[in-house]
Amino acid sequence: ATRIWEGTPKIIITVIMTFFSLYCLYMTLFSTALPEVRLTLFVGCIIILGFLTYPAKKGHVKVNSLPWYDIVLMLVGSACFFYFAINAFTLIQLATRIEPIHVIIGVIGILVLIELCRRCVGIPILCVVAALLIYTFYNQLSYNPSFFNALKNVVYKLFYTTSGVIGTPINVCFTYIVLFIIFGAFLERTGIASFFIDFANRVAGWSSGGPAKVAVISSALCGMVSGSSVGNTVTTGSVTIPMMKKTGYKPEFAGAVEAAASTGGQIMPPIMGAAAFLMAEYMDLPYAEVAVKAILPAIMYFSGIFIAVHLEAKKLGLQGIPRTELPKWGYLLRNLYLILPLVLLVWLVSSGAKTMATSAAISILASFVIGFIHLLATNLRQMNGQGFGKILWLTVKASLLSAVDALAAGAKGAITVAVACAMAGMIAGCITVTGLASILINAIVQLAGNATIIGLVLTMLCCIVLGMGVPTTANYCIMASTCAPILIQLGFSPVAAHFFVFYFGIVADITPPVALAAYAGSAIAKSNPMKTGINATKLAIAAFIVPYIFAYNPSMLFVGNVEWYDVLLISVTALLGLFGIAAALNGHLYRKIPMVLRLALVAGGLGMMIPGLTSDLIGLAVVAAVVVFQYISGKKQAASAA
Repeated sequence: ATRIWEGTPKIIITVIMTFFSLYCLYMTLFSTALPEVRLTLFVGCIIILGFLTYPAKKGHVKVNSLPWYDIVLMLVGSACFFYFAINAFTLIQLATRIEPIHVIIGVIGILVLIELCRRCVGIPILCVVAALLIYTFYNQLSYNPSFFNALKNVVYKLFYTTSGVIGTPINVCFTYIVLFIIFGAFLERTGIASFFIDFANRVAGWSSGGPAKVAVISSALCGMVSGSSVGNTVTTGSVTIPMMKKTGYKPEFAGAVEAAASTGGQIMPPIMGAAAFLMAEYMDLPYAEVAVKAILPAIMYFSGIFIAVHLEAKKLGLQGIPRTELPKWGYLLRNLYLILPLVLLVWLVSSGAKTMATSAAISILASFVIGFIHLLATNLRQMNGQGFGKILWLTVKASLLSAVDALAAGAKGAITVAVACAMAGMIAGCITVTGLASILINAIVQLAGNATIIGLVLTMLCCIVLGMGVPTTANYCIMASTCAPILIQLGFSPVAAHFFVFYFGIVADITPPVALAAYAGSAIAKSNPMKTGINATKLAIAAFIVPYIFAYNPSMLFVGNVEWYDVLLISVTALLGLFGIAAALNGHLYRKIPMVLRLALVAGGLGMMIPGLTSDLIGLAVVAAVVVFQYISGKKQAASAA
């Protein structure tokens, strides 16, 4: 639910959001102010934009309406953070000796931020925050029974230090994420999303069940830029889901394919929805190295979905799109320049030629230039016969309006992520104050004992629960501070630990009951949300298996001394294992698969995913035997039917 602005108020809101994006660009590139100043100003602005965009609830939406209580919350909440920014040096010197008025300001600021989170992010993350706040107060009261002292300590830690609301997550959001959200908004307006869909159509649209394969490819390409599995589902799903339904896929399956593929876009290198830059920061690795390590797991994920989609198409006997209706290669080659800003960004960041912020700013400028060239070329073709001067003026005007629209859209997209990052900072702050991280680590390590698989399963459950309803980047911030240390303590490679928690935090978006991407897909497909979520989970089964593979065999992430044949072996066996599991879940291979053989396929598929030559050979033999048996019995069934 978002507010509806029309006429002059809409223009004013657009101008405010545009200036906010320009302010973020300027501050990130040129400001040398204290973090306490920069970040509190940023959060204060986010509160203003948030209340201008999100109403208290869906039924409260009226055209050009902003209730008095929202105005009060917006002004009071932002004023708390602006007060901190103006008096930052004094408050830093006061440290824990803050006065009662400072405690009141901190409490109001946090409560207003929590209310904004309820509106734009949702309840799940607030449940986690509330539970941790209660535990934090209990922890503080156990040291000192004075409620005021406990409140002062908690407020000081969460509001007045860089270990709470303005902690690492919001810092990373302000420094990197907002710029990449703006970059993504500019890219969308250059027409890159439609180019990716056309490219995917050309590559796979003609094959059996082509539209679903188009959804997988285009969502992988668009998702790595968007930074939001829900946003990606809505963007590409509005095109691909109707195509899939028209081909013959059930609505629940069509919505699930788009949700699973769009969620996978967040793990697709080189950008990974801006998470690649976060991971580089947390793991202290070069960005290019993080992008390379993510390649094989991402290929496994999308291969698993692709196999499942193909098997479903064969089961339903679906056809592809007629080749005559597909985009021509000449058209695609002519528009290939649209991806230049993306290529430029990856080159600038991976080469280390510029900082991430500068690279993003240059890429935003490049995407504006490319968008201008694309629009000029389109206008010259469509307005042939009119004067060049007139065409140029119309193109300049349209390009500037598009740039304003992109800047405003970037600001609007930043609200949800920034608020979620602020909540992630509070979660990390509560964990730091109470020492809960070490308690959680010790509890899981003791439960796991020598069976590390138990530790992995428990960590997986923690990641899925903590990740429900949280945007990708904020999601990873939470996982990196809460769950990754558990696996490192259990003896897993730090790189494998971070990738493990990142994957399971991401799949929370398609895991019922809080499967936001699946719900977005079901809204477009007009299907049952829960059935769509269950289908999406089945399609994305690779995301639940691949992390276990690289946890036990980090060579998939190119960790340590890795030989090419080791990587090749684990990749081939994992793909064959995914095929076995996908076939078992689909229940059809040449003909309907009996339940006993489906269980055999699952066992064989898992066998090939367990590191070790013996398990690989046994698993391969089982899967091959079932496939051959199904093929022979399918031929016999076809012959008898004829």
